[in-house]
Amino acid sequence: MIETNNLQKMANTIRFLTVDAINKSNSGHPGMPLGMADVATVLFAEYIKLNPEAPKWFDRDRFVLSAGHGSMLLYSLLYLTGYKDISLEDIKNFRQFGSKTAGHPEYGHLEGIDMTTGPLGQGISSAVGMALAERMINARYGDKLCNHYTYVIAGDGCLMEGISEESASLAGHLQLNKLIVFWDNNNITIDGTVDKASSTNQLMRFEAMGWNTISINGHNYQEIRQAIEKAQKSDKPTLIACKTTIGYGAPNKGGTSKCHGSPLGEEETALMRQKLNWSYGPFEVPEDSLKLWRQTQDRNKIDYAQWVKVAAEAGTEFHNFIADKLPKGWNEELKNLKQQAIKDKTKVATRKASEMCLKAIVPHIPEIVGGSADLAASNLTFVEGLKTVTKDDYHGNNIMYGIREHAMGAIMNGMALHGGVIPYGGTFFVFSDYMRPSMRLAALMGIRVIYVLTHDSIGVGEDGPTHQPIEHLASYRAMPNILTFRPCDVVETAEAWEIALTEEHRPSILALSRQGLPLLRQSAENNLTLKGAYIISPAQNEREATIIATGSEVSIAVEAQKKLREEHIDVAVVSMPCMELFEEQSLHYQMEILGTKPVISIEAAATFGWNRFAQRTIGIDTFGASGPANELYEHYGLTASNLAEEVKLLLQKK
Repeated sequence: MIETNNLQKMANTIRFLTVDAINKSNSGHPGMPLGMADVATVLFAEYIKLNPEAPKWFDRDRFVLSAGHGSMLLYSLLYLTGYKDISLEDIKNFRQFGSKTAGHPEYGHLEGIDMTTGPLGQGISSAVGMALAERMINARYGDKLCNHYTYVIAGDGCLMEGISEESASLAGHLQLNKLIVFWDNNNITIDGTVDKASSTNQLMRFEAMGWNTISINGHNYQEIRQAIEKAQKSDKPTLIACKTTIGYGAPNKGGTSKCHGSPLGEEETALMRQKLNWSYGPFEVPEDSLKLWRQTQDRNKIDYAQWVKVAAEAGTEFHNFIADKLPKGWNEELKNLKQQAIKDKTKVATRKASEMCLKAIVPHIPEIVGGSADLAASNLTFVEGLKTVTKDDYHGNNIMYGIREHAMGAIMNGMALHGGVIPYGGTFFVFSDYMRPSMRLAALMGIRVIYVLTHDSIGVGEDGPTHQPIEHLASYRAMPNILTFRPCDVVETAEAWEIALTEEHRPSILALSRQGLPLLRQSAENNLTLKGAYIISPAQNEREATIIATGSEVSIAVEAQKKLREEHIDVAVVSMPCMELFEEQSLHYQMEILGTKPVISIEAAATFGWNRFAQRTIGIDTFGASGPANELYEHYGLTASNLAEEVKLLLQKK
């Protein structure tokens, strides 16, 4: 246990690194790091289990700075505890272009950053996924290989965002007792005091959701210690309400919103140095404080050495599992499925095709964890071989998320980031809007998360426009580093699953139909979806035009092709299950597929974006309507007859 005067100096080292970096960049949020420096110091100096020399140690404690605007708190901690990839020069370059110390913590920039945070509520919600993954892997491999805590620092904003309600509710329901959240209870937001916008009793709220709650003075080291030790022994997740002063130490701006998102400035910083008796210059780290900080993680070296020994004894299977490596031959049954579908000419909805794929996948990938936002019966995400996780038995691979799409997206991120889990989750495509912030973070972080999004078009029919996605395909195609698949049959669905599972550094969307679709592929020897687009039905002679289609409209395009042949018009049909992958191909390949003749596209969605490939587009640029799917397709012109007429117009042959 470190003496109080030493803890104070260590905490003040964080404070002045923070204000100096923010002053230098003339941008940042000093308030939270100054207020939570005492809590962070006790946690990192005396309790958290890390090894800066092995930053990706699987059994380390996870730390999520949900209040990501206070990033200088984390950067200071990483530098002071001795992570090799951050230097004092990096601290000085805070928020500068190309710097590792970005405005908000970014996963992959520094080894000690466990996730990208900044959008409030995402951190605490993803931490639920990390804590859930820890319990599930602990149930599989035991305490010696996986037994650690997930710590979170969250602010009022994180607790106000609706996503925290969903995720915290599930954490309480599943009794994720290794999850410990420090709430920076400083009563200040950007616009003023919290009571101007909220009168929620957060302790009562979390108690109602099944959490253990503790209230402390966030500047009292003994109270901080006692709270952590009590939380570690709890059989529930714990919220520690840390009553703090935002901007602690700043004599004029401390305790006010003035220090929330603006630099203190030279004058206020000079006064703060006087108040806290800090005689060191800007970016000057006292040698005794740095020495104490660098020694803090020595206490974990024995645990690390023991873990390495036990992990070595566990063998290759365990190491492959925690590295999320797909087992050899994992897709053999999937290959057989494709061949059988071609032989049987299987006609099913692609959501059903996805279920068939999952039956072939789940038994062969131990890391896979499924789930649905209370729509498994419609998404067809629950298959034989899945077992639902409960608070009494974490040895499962399916999560009952309930009607919590927001939380599902974030929790899947947390599980993927933790390692040992390859998550997929289902809902209706139109409700992916609820998950979009989490999906964007998955793309930004470059992690493998798979979204099974069914009921992908007006083919939903009678449920009407509230359930019919129109703009969603275009919007996700506009999002960087995410693959959007819209397969046309069983073979393309299986190919999409193969790609999604092997893509280690970006998430994937499978947009799947409700209505049955014919089998169009004649061969499955090569994964043609991997190219993004390919000629699924070539012209018989010289190509006069090209029809591009996706999903349920590919069969319409093939039917239109037949009608046009009757009128001696020869066109090629291109299936484009993944626009992003097609755009990654060589220009030569793209030109080979699109050809040099006029191109027309058809998709039961917004036409936005299709002008990159087609001179004429058929789609839907209004909201849908309620009615039988076939009548809606007729109404919106998504028929073979109308497509054939549009091709003739394009060729001026009508």
